Amino acid sequence: MSSTDDREPADPARTAAPPATAGPSHQVDSELAWTPRVRDEGRKVREGSRALVFKPSRLTIFAILVAVVGATPLVFSVPWFWLVLVLPAAAIAWILRVRTTVDPQRLTVRGATGSRSVDWDAVRGLRIGKRSQVRAVLDGDEELALPAVHVRDLPALSVASGGRFTDPAALTDPADPADPAATA
Repeated sequence: MSSTDDREPADPARTAAPPATAGPSHQVDSELAWTPRVRDEGRKVREGSRALVFKPSRLTIFAILVAVVGATPLVFSVPWFWLVLVLPAAAIAWILRVRTTVDPQRLTVRGATGSRSVDWDAVRGLRIGKRSQVRAVLDGDEELALPAVHVRDLPALSVASGGRFTDPAALTDPADPADPAATA
């Protein structure tokens, strides 16, 4: 650890494997043992402390505000150009509003104009779309977009759902075929 590193050292008790319990969530934890952060989030969900919430990055608001400051000369020089400021305001409202909340019982999606909750029993699977966007496929082939959930979030989504689906990354062999030490 460097002298400028202000992070706390890793606590071995916190990264230790969770206690063995019967049921599908134990199977999910054993498959995701390589990711301590995901295991900790799953433990919090199972203990009932909170659901897992996926939200867009709040850092995007800063980028929008920088663009607004940069456009300020145009706003005051061109008549009616101030109406362009409606777009950044709408983008900030969208960033603050949308989210996907996952707990072992249901999946809740909050969009820009409404909200929808679906029990996990109504979810047939997940579909990965363009730019790693994830959609829930419901009964009747209806798709529900999951805002702020990407492919990299599938391990956490798997744990938070209580093992309703397996993580596709956990199904692959962790040994790297290009590594000669792994094949020997």
